[in-house]
Amino acid sequence: MHLRVRSEAVSPSQSNYTLPSWPPPLDFPVVVDCRGNVVSRFSDSVWDLTPWVLKPLRLYFGDIPVPGRRAFSLTPPNAHLLRRVAAWWLWGSQAVASPTTLKTRFGTISPLFALCSSEGISADRLHRFPHVADKLPSMLSSSGGDSLLTLLHELYEHRDEIGFTLLDRESLRRFSSALPSHTEHQTAYIPPRIWLYQLSRLREFLTDFSEHMGQVEACFRYCLDAYADYYGSNERAFSPAESRRRRSPFSGTSSGAEANPVRFSTVAHQHGISEQLFKWILDPSDSIDVAGRSVVALSSYLTLAGRVGIAYLLNFSMMRVEEPWNLRTNCFRREEDPRFGAFYTVAGRTSKTLDDDDARWITAPSTELAVDVLRFVAKLRMISAALDPDVPKDDHYFANPYLVVRPYEPWASTRNSSATLNVRPQYPNYQDVIRSYPRLFDSDKLKITREDLNAARAVTPRLDPSRYEVGKAWPLSWHQLRRTGAVNMFASGEVSDASVQYQLKHASRAMSLYYGHGYSSANFDARARSEYIKAMYEAMSRDIGALFTERFVSPYGHGRKAAILNTIDSRDAAALLGAAKSGGVAWRETLLGGCTRRGHCPYGGVDNIVRCAGGDGRGSCADAFFDTEKVPGIKNLRQAISVRLAGTKPDSPDYDSLSAQIRAIDNALDVISKHEPK
Repeated sequence: MHLRVRSEAVSPSQSNYTLPSWPPPLDFPVVVDCRGNVVSRFSDSVWDLTPWVLKPLRLYFGDIPVPGRRAFSLTPPNAHLLRRVAAWWLWGSQAVASPTTLKTRFGTISPLFALCSSEGISADRLHRFPHVADKLPSMLSSSGGDSLLTLLHELYEHRDEIGFTLLDRESLRRFSSALPSHTEHQTAYIPPRIWLYQLSRLREFLTDFSEHMGQVEACFRYCLDAYADYYGSNERAFSPAESRRRRSPFSGTSSGAEANPVRFSTVAHQHGISEQLFKWILDPSDSIDVAGRSVVALSSYLTLAGRVGIAYLLNFSMMRVEEPWNLRTNCFRREEDPRFGAFYTVAGRTSKTLDDDDARWITAPSTELAVDVLRFVAKLRMISAALDPDVPKDDHYFANPYLVVRPYEPWASTRNSSATLNVRPQYPNYQDVIRSYPRLFDSDKLKITREDLNAARAVTPRLDPSRYEVGKAWPLSWHQLRRTGAVNMFASGEVSDASVQYQLKHASRAMSLYYGHGYSSANFDARARSEYIKAMYEAMSRDIGALFTERFVSPYGHGRKAAILNTIDSRDAAALLGAAKSGGVAWRETLLGGCTRRGHCPYGGVDNIVRCAGGDGRGSCADAFFDTEKVPGIKNLRQAISVRLAGTKPDSPDYDSLSAQIRAIDNALDVISKHEPK
């Protein structure tokens, strides 16, 4: 375990660089200055991080009062646990690179340890005291609560590495449900049908474009040569249009010194791209050679390719739009994880910075197509930029340009042509793209149906009725893609749409594992991971609503189910969240359905079904619910266990355990069959 702080005061030769054991010895030097002097040790009540940042920066653990400083007070055991968390953030698998990030995390999580100290419990037992944990949200701002949720989820996923648990999965779900929203209107979740439609059209465009790259490049180069020949030199060809005096080489002039019978429609047809221009750019009833179109249609086609490529990346990466807009052409990576295998990322920077994020986002393998198209368009426009004598030549940008660059071709209406290559156009919003390129989507396919609205409201209950109404076009936006991606990754089953499940395939699984669990040692974009984690716990809370339907049955009938749920109105989303906050309804998914037991299950019922359904002969658990939609999976589980049982020696512990599981499954299936909806 090595110190990962990036600072001139940190080097492998120093005594604090390598951690000898976990947890660290009490006298282990945490901070060492440039001269090798120990500034702070692990057991100190104050860690002085000043040598790392060359400005005052300290962590106060609160177990010893500091004169002149008002701070929270911690019991010695809780201060020690907080030190272990801080040390893990310095030497653990998800270690920070910036001391200021450590300070921010420390300030975010400290209220939890202060709460435990004031309540007289140890923080590593907080998950066993739900009435205490329920007080935590009231101590935080809403934005602070979101940050704390992300940190606590990370600590939970690495609990074996750290050595203790603060909040477990159920505690985290209740904590997430209790957090107030700090935005007046939550970003809308795109209904599955509309999401899949826009994605399929983006994919269709990219596939079409990729299949015609050779023709597009040949046409582009032909047009560049035509301009140079027509005007006599590249210098004149790239001069401002108003100074050329002569018209375009494709203007179709038929007499005089400028006679040129070639029209762009002929050029496009000869190069095999005419159909693509009419499919995606031009109205089929128009002529490609009318004023204002001609070769400009080729530039529009390239620009649309850039917009579509960015949109596709946003669908499968949870990036903010400014992030893919600033990617370079070498951004796509295929990486290997020793535990998981191959996965795919896009990298936002090529050099290290002092940010803790490595500027990488998990993505789907299919996004390589989008990056290939973007890279191709950038290459063509760099060819044109290299020919323009006014464009400053920068080998750094030519070698690895941005995925999106401004048009440099002489027939495009280029502004700032003499500016450096890092001056690029501002990204548009999704609605501007749709308006500028009306052939990209069929407006009728974007109109909201009743089913669309129900699916969207299931995830985002407070949709603005003036914008989201049956018959209106869904107002697609970039951030909706981010929000929808987060929900789909964790809970594509929540939206109950088979086509979405099929479309996500491996992408959903891989991205979920990496954002939701500690599968990789790489530090992926924290904001994208936070978005995913919030969506995950929101979906877990929404699962409570399904308990009111006929889908879930209690082994003790409707009376027992009503007794568990009688404090909540199933139509009231706020009440459901309130029940999660108060612990009035707990929920954990099991192999047979779910468990509503509050707190820890002593029988391991989340992944052991014997006690859930009375496989031990004592009757089913009173807190268990069986899921009617899981019947096919339950039957498959029974078959798998039966195969194992047949090969197991009778009277052995394994035989008894497998037999008990078979009895539990049969009990559950019997309960479900007796409670099927009439």
